[in-house]
Amino acid sequence: MANVRLRRVESLLREEIGSLILRDEVKDPRVDTMVSVSGVSVSKDLAYAKVRVSGFKQREDLESAVEGLNHAAGFIQSRIGRKLKFRTTPRLKFLVDHSIEEGFEVNRAVDDANRVSARE
Repeated sequence: MANVRLRRVESLLREEIGSLILRDEVKDPRVDTMVSVSGVSVSKDLAYAKVRVSGFKQREDLESAVEGLNHAAGFIQSRIGRKLKFRTTPRLKFLVDHSIEEGFEVNRAVDDANRVSARE
């Protein structure tokens, strides 16, 4: 039962943080709408949440956007607390998620391998 609650809280946090970014409510210039929340992991006691962030940006720009989100974490937590009415709002820690970039690299490697094998 506790696992279901954790997944539900993670889903709610992902949706709400994503919509804050999409509506451009985070006023840090490093954060733009090309950044998205790819996942959230909440601790069992709901005190902490790791928020994975990805986007179609250069590696340095994405890292800069995550710095901006960590800088605005207090603001984001307060907005979530008002909207979702948790007893305690999880403390947010934003992390860079390079999975989109890594996925493209894997696809490129597979395509290159297919081209080489087709020539032979």
